[in-house]
Amino acid sequence: MEIAKYIAFGIYMVICLVLVVLTLVQKQDTRGASGTIVGSSTNNYYEKNKSRTSQGKMKRATVVLSIVFAVSAIALGILFTI
Repeated sequence: MEIAKYIAFGIYMVICLVLVVLTLVQKQDTRGASGTIVGSSTNNYYEKNKSRTSQGKMKRATVVLSIVFAVSAIALGILFTI
């Protein structure tokens, strides 16, 4: 059982490092608070297909990896208390 704990912890550390790198590589959203309040009236091809770009894919991967990070943190907490 000890080996499984350390393997799970190693996987958790890899997830942490990949999540940090993905977060640092992404571009900053330049709209800020005013863009959120006013909204964007640009209805062009890029806005419609933003999720298909590399930035959109990185954003989706970051969200998925952060969910995996949270679930694995809970699982490690349970695993190490046993």
